[in-house]
Amino acid sequence: MKRFLSVLMLLSVGVVLFAFGSSETYPTKSITIIVPSKAGGSTDATARKFAQVAKKYWKQANFVVENIGGSGGLKGFDKIASADPDGYTLGMVFTPQLVAHVVSGLAHYNLDSFHIVGNFVEDPGIVVVPADSDINNLDDLKEAAMNKRIVVAVNGIGSDDYIVAKDFEKIAGVSFDLFPTAGSTEQKSAILGNHLDASFMNLSQMLAQFRAGKAKIIAITTKERSPIEESIPTAQQQGYNVYMVATRGMVTQAAVDQAILKALDGLVGKVLNDSDFKDAMKKQLIAVAPMDGKMYKDYLMNLQIQTQRVYDENPW
Repeated sequence: MKRFLSVLMLLSVGVVLFAFGSSETYPTKSITIIVPSKAGGSTDATARKFAQVAKKYWKQANFVVENIGGSGGLKGFDKIASADPDGYTLGMVFTPQLVAHVVSGLAHYNLDSFHIVGNFVEDPGIVVVPADSDINNLDDLKEAAMNKRIVVAVNGIGSDDYIVAKDFEKIAGVSFDLFPTAGSTEQKSAILGNHLDASFMNLSQMLAQFRAGKAKIIAITTKERSPIEESIPTAQQQGYNVYMVATRGMVTQAAVDQAILKALDGLVGKVLNDSDFKDAMKKQLIAVAPMDGKMYKDYLMNLQIQTQRVYDENPW
């Protein structure tokens, strides 16, 4: 009996160590974080800062960031979902592209393919116009679109920019000449060069230019004014019930062992509360917006419903 109890105690200790990432159990090799975009973007920077800060808490761990660009994140999302469910492949995902590919039928995954670890940050949507534009608010934008065809940039079809632009069109009863760009750099150049009338994009991508007086942000698509820049009125304050933020969170495969999932959930919680991580996001002009796995799963499910509605009316 004593021998049996001794063995049972050893097994119990082993389970506890496994759950909390013991160097003797998990992880025993490098953990890959797949970023479904090219290196250098804000999603990539978020993943790399996570890896750096996570090392403080899991000193035995080694994190490797792998960038897989293309198809609006689809290639990377698919690879995350299809990876071996052994706890050694994480994914830094972003919205709404994660659910947009499901809605369009292009994805080889669905939300149930993943264990949703949680959300890290959010980047609010904005409506921006050239600095010398006569458009100063959303009513002006509506009036301009009713009087003539105006060109409005979005970051690709099915993006957060595209979805909120289509929502605004529906509410305002107008139609834009939507110009899908290859990314925020192209959007910024077009606005700063006064080559188009407006752009739907993200706050971090144009905040510095707004503060320098080189562009006008006429609305932010959050429920409340952003603490990053409280001078920008929300679309809802202007009478247009449109809402969109880009989120960036972490997932892994749904079939990963529950003990490993518990360890990963705990690690992410520590990183999100870490001052170094918060300070790094602040410097990038991105708001830390922690959501645990359940909260983020609920958010993604609701976003998929919203995206499905837009897709049904304007399939891409």
